[in-house]
Amino acid sequence: MLGALARTGDTAAAVLACEAVGAADRVLEMTVEHVGQREQFGRAIGSFQAVKHRLADVYVQLQAARSAAYFAAWAAVHEGQRAGGLALAQALEALRTAAAEGIQLHGGIGFTWEHEAQRYFKRATSDELLFGPAHRLRAHAADAARLFTRAEVTV
Repeated sequence: MLGALARTGDTAAAVLACEAVGAADRVLEMTVEHVGQREQFGRAIGSFQAVKHRLADVYVQLQAARSAAYFAAWAAVHEGQRAGGLALAQALEALRTAAAEGIQLHGGIGFTWEHEAQRYFKRATSDELLFGPAHRLRAHAADAARLFTRAEVTV
C-alpha cells in the first residue's frame, strides 16, 4: 500500500515537473521576443551582452529541468525508478528563475496586471509554497535514497 502511494506521488511530481518546464519555456520565449523588440540607446536590449548572458543562463537551467522531467516521466512507468521529486525541484527552480528574469527584463510593465509575465511569477511563487522550496525537495529525495546515511560496518 505505501509503495503504491509513493509511486503515485512520484508520478504526480513528474507530471508537475513537466508542467513547470512548459511554463518556464513559455516565459523564456516571451522574454526573448520582448528583448528583441524593446529598444534602449538606439538598439534592441537583446543585443546587449549582459541580457544575452542572463537569458543563456535561464536557457541552460531550463534544458536541465527538461531533461530531468523527461527522465522522471520515463521512470514513472518503469518499476523501481523514482525521479519525480528531483525533477520537480529542478523544474520549479527553472520556473522561478525564468519568471524572475522575465519580470526584470520586461521592466515596469512585466509586473502589471495587464501583462502576462506577472502570472508566471505568481505561479512560480505559489508552486514553491505548495510543493516546498527546491532545496527541501532535494533533501527529501536524498533522504529517500539514503544518500547521506552512514553504512554500518560489521567486523
